[in-house]
Amino acid sequence: MSTGFATTAFEAVTIILPIINETQALETTVEVIAATCRRSEIREYLIVYCQRTTPESMAVARRIAARLGPACVLYEQKMPFIGGAMREAFDLARGSHLVMMSTDLETDPALIQVFIAEAKKNPGDITTASRWLRGGGFEGYSRPKLLLNWAFQRLFALIYGSRLTDLTYAFRIFPTALVQAIKWEELKHPFFLETAIKPLRLGVRIREVPAKWQARTEGASQNAFWQNFAYFRIALQVRFRPRQHLLRQPLAGIQSA
Repeated sequence: MSTGFATTAFEAVTIILPIINETQALETTVEVIAATCRRSEIREYLIVYCQRTTPESMAVARRIAARLGPACVLYEQKMPFIGGAMREAFDLARGSHLVMMSTDLETDPALIQVFIAEAKKNPGDITTASRWLRGGGFEGYSRPKLLLNWAFQRLFALIYGSRLTDLTYAFRIFPTALVQAIKWEELKHPFFLETAIKPLRLGVRIREVPAKWQARTEGASQNAFWQNFAYFRIALQVRFRPRQHLLRQPLAGIQSA
């Protein structure tokens, strides 16, 4: 399928880092990426903060920005919640590709080099981390949450006729032109599912690589347990919506069905 927003080459990546209460984890995230990736591969670190970001987290962010200079951008989000932060960051990204991740080390920054390697080989595709592939896994995840996650992944994959194993994990590299062409809706954590299912509906290939998830050691999660059930609303809405309605503006080559 011709998408009209094809990306033909990897140039450099924007790393999106939303912050609320992360300090040492934020420092470690940036240090690991810098140590494992070439400087030329990183277009910018885009640190997104909000009114609820703690002074301690902001102090670390400003220290990183002072050290990295133009390679680090601090941005105060205007829309609320994590989905709002990511949506605004998508539009600000200047790299040919961008990485969506967290700054609490629940997303392993050492995997960015794998994402970049995949983007170089397949620049028009999305590469996403999967905790369910062999070589991945969970550390610090309760058994009830693990079983619920497994059931959700299987159900969402069935709804979309996909073999993907981890549609809700917020750790992916995208072609920037793709995410800037899509009309995003969610503001809270269901946004992470939205970033998989809308590209799937548009015929974009998504590749998975294994990743280990480890529970955060500082701060508190912003994802309440009950929010997990809100994923079903966006999953069903997107599944039956015409493809053209998933885009900010109609593009030639996108069928409506």
